[in-house]
Amino acid sequence: MTDRRLTPATSRLALATLAGQTDLPLTEGSLLRVALPLVDLLRSPGGPRDRQLWLGERFTVIDREGDHVFGQAQRDGYCGWLPESALAEGTAATHWISAPSSHLYPEPRVQAHERAALPMGARLTVTAEVGAFAETPLGFVPMVHLTPLGRWLADPVSVAESLLGSPYLWGGNSRAGIDCSGLVQLAHHACGITLPGDSDLQEAATPRAEGPFQRGDLLFWQGHVALAVGESLLIHANGHTMSVAYEPIEACLARIKAAEGRVLSSHRRP
Repeated sequence: MTDRRLTPATSRLALATLAGQTDLPLTEGSLLRVALPLVDLLRSPGGPRDRQLWLGERFTVIDREGDHVFGQAQRDGYCGWLPESALAEGTAATHWISAPSSHLYPEPRVQAHERAALPMGARLTVTAEVGAFAETPLGFVPMVHLTPLGRWLADPVSVAESLLGSPYLWGGNSRAGIDCSGLVQLAHHACGITLPGDSDLQEAATPRAEGPFQRGDLLFWQGHVALAVGESLLIHANGHTMSVAYEPIEACLARIKAAEGRVLSSHRRP
């Protein structure tokens, strides 16, 4: 069965990458960039959230319906619908937000009233440095929160730990709200490692591990994923605490089995 999340096609049009696999008319699509700090990637026009995209991400528009467009996120191939107003031509990004979150200011002063919050992963075009701030076409961002594209962080677990206490949000991909697979994807993305957006896809994309849990290992249950901090501790975005939190691995295994009847389905190592 074709996975709708990874299939760049609607009932009317398909991306040219599906040539030979469909009878639908093909399109090369239009490559645009996300123009909002954070936008929901929807299952249908105006429908439920599947994931979220960050400012500056590239998105290939394939089809349109009303004020929404369907397309594919370049980050991980995830497909879905966005409000057309969330996209723009944009310029090539040079830097990304490597802090857990940041702010966009109208001028290079910490006392200025911020224009917007920016999530980790957001991409910006830096045109100049003004003191401790980077100037971008959208405003000013603290230089300390930015890293040049192509330069990544070193440890996915440390990235996840920087998001401790973030509220749980189904389909969320930022410090403002994040779910289990969103945390795992964001932590690896910040280290230059590409992973899919949902836990079942992440499980299928990573090799099995043997022996004791090691820092950075992924632990999977049906519909859930966590990162091992070490042999006996994990970190995950979870509906139990409704946050990103630590939990002893054995206690977590017992709690989930007792409450939901689910057992660990696999232990993997990206």
